[in-house]
Amino acid sequence: MHPFDARGIGKRLRHAAIFGALDVLTPGETMRLFNDHDPVPLLRQMQQRYGEAVRVEYLQREHGVVIIDFTVMAQDQAAMRALPAAGGG
Repeated sequence: MHPFDARGIGKRLRHAAIFGALDVLTPGETMRLFNDHDPVPLLRQMQQRYGEAVRVEYLQREHGVVIIDFTVMAQDQAAMRALPAAGGG
């Protein structure tokens, strides 16, 4: 499991940083995202970019504290690497 604390990253760079981190994970690896809000726009972008290649599991979903595990699914790793980089937002 690889922790990723998005709270210290500038808002304009967050999505790009998260996608960059996900793109280097190997099949079966998990990135644990710590955030200060529910990243609904990010999750929409992830669905468009990765489809079912990344499993999303909320561990904590409260005001001011959101923790999500993103797990790369083995069968779709090659497809993930073929996708273009996404911009932040």
